[in-house]
Amino acid sequence: MTRFTLIAGPGWPSVLSATFGGPPRVRRRHAVGGRYARPVTEQQAVREHGDPLVVAVVVTYNRRQLLGECLEMLASQTRLPDAVVVVDNASTDGSPDMVRERFPQVDLVHLTRNTGGAGGFSAGLAHAIDRHGADLVWAMDDDTIPTADALAELLAARVAYPSDLALVASRVVWSDGQEQPRNIPRDPVLVSRPERMAAMAAGGRPIRTASFVSLLIDADAVREQGLPTADFFIWNDDFEFTARILRRHKGIYAPRAVVVHKTTELGTKVVDPGPRFYNEVRNKVWTFRAGQAFSPPEAVLRMVVAVRNWLRFYLHSSDRAAMRKGLKAGLRDGFRSTPRPTAQVLSEAGYTLAEHW
Repeated sequence: MTRFTLIAGPGWPSVLSATFGGPPRVRRRHAVGGRYARPVTEQQAVREHGDPLVVAVVVTYNRRQLLGECLEMLASQTRLPDAVVVVDNASTDGSPDMVRERFPQVDLVHLTRNTGGAGGFSAGLAHAIDRHGADLVWAMDDDTIPTADALAELLAARVAYPSDLALVASRVVWSDGQEQPRNIPRDPVLVSRPERMAAMAAGGRPIRTASFVSLLIDADAVREQGLPTADFFIWNDDFEFTARILRRHKGIYAPRAVVVHKTTELGTKVVDPGPRFYNEVRNKVWTFRAGQAFSPPEAVLRMVVAVRNWLRFYLHSSDRAAMRKGLKAGLRDGFRSTPRPTAQVLSEAGYTLAEHW
């Protein structure tokens, strides 16, 4: 049986145009949901000419206007993604209808319940790799507004690095151009001189963890290390996922690949997480207990840093009683339980993962 993968339509010309010159030859065939598809043989032609197949994945929940801005800028990239997947976390503000009406070329994955960023990116990465045959996945939030050359710069940094990279992270700024402190990729504890020089040659620096605000991910690394842990829901899903991959592979920060994280206010390292403090604590404990993302010595060091940050959160909180409650519940559930399988979490939201995950 012929496998099909969804292709970009108007606004996302096929990369074949750049490869062979002239307008792309698109074979229009109906796929699931009335979308268009192209056979895998055309993907193979792209790969034979050395240009990776890049699929952008945007996870959204009730941010219709910002999602529209994000998709407009994806369609304005100097190097267009080959396909765009939007994972809708059961939005109630009309976001799915907006995508269908304004961006019919986008592959819309609609979940029946909100699975948070963790579930959304799990479904999105699996969909991009399995349905579209992605070589690289460009993951981002719905309030991420990429500059026009963001993808081109991510790819340029990847090409300039002398060996394979699993992750390339963007520079994230706020609406006024200031750096978003909470989205700065974290450094490794130890970095060899050759690693540092290799990253510098690509215009960046080595990283140990990064955020999903804008991240270029190698599909082979995902196949090897697995999807994000969907049961995290929110907070630390990207921390755990990127640390798990970068324990065994390399990643860099690419400061020329700029995106705007259009939050309501400039993020800071000291925040009042409110009820989400529970997720922060539980998910950190889950991460360190699992032993996949960090070696035991590094886990101890990262845990010390986490406890220091929790204290800072507490001191800056307007509701310390809620913080104490979240800490107690997070520690209890973090030590007494483990995350449910990602396939189970997504199945409950109406998305079926392939068995190989």
